[in-house]
Amino acid sequence: MAKKLELTPRLRMVADLIPEGVRLADVGTDHAYLPAALVLEGKIPSAIAADLRPGPLSRAKTTVRAYGLNGRIAFRLCDGLKGIGPEEVGAVAIAGMGGETIASILSAAPWTRERDMTLVLQPMSSISDLRLWLSQNGYEIVQEELSREGETLYTALLVRAGEMAPLTPAELWAGRNSAAPLRGEWLDLWLGKTERALAGLSQSRQESAPQRRRELEQVRSGLLEMKKEWETWQR
Repeated sequence: MAKKLELTPRLRMVADLIPEGVRLADVGTDHAYLPAALVLEGKIPSAIAADLRPGPLSRAKTTVRAYGLNGRIAFRLCDGLKGIGPEEVGAVAIAGMGGETIASILSAAPWTRERDMTLVLQPMSSISDLRLWLSQNGYEIVQEELSREGETLYTALLVRAGEMAPLTPAELWAGRNSAAPLRGEWLDLWLGKTERALAGLSQSRQESAPQRRRELEQVRSGLLEMKKEWETWQR
């Protein structure tokens, strides 16, 4: 019986956005679970598992050996995409990193935009910063997905080169609205963050506090509008 590798909900969300038949570069691969699962499933023929540190890359090699994938997954010890040539891959996954780190990796690899590479990005923090950077640097968010792992919600972005319509302040925080079942919880998550930030500002005496309060109130208003729209779609 062929071996199968079960992915966590977060990584399964990323895997589902990878197009079929491409050679994948998995940046920050750690155990190489994502490329190994996709090769085992026959969705992709091969992959490059890349990581900045020897330890994670060693774990990736252990996974590849355990699932009999020697020769199907290559390894690169490199910073981001610096050790991978644009002609080697058809899609890039960068999952489990902060949004600013993801933006820095893409900034150092302009070929991802110039060659209209399929990118699947799964930021763990600074998501609004990543969305803003993408919109300002020639990338378009084609699709966003959500998943739940334990008590935590995650998002993944399918990105290509292109011009993106401007995002509202609320969309920078939570992404464009959709009727997805988890979308309501996702909006509640960001509404909670906004409310806590506003509560913290209520005692602030800094000169920038009034401006920041206005910005947060604009975000909150947009999130509330999206929540109403989502609730309408659920009826």
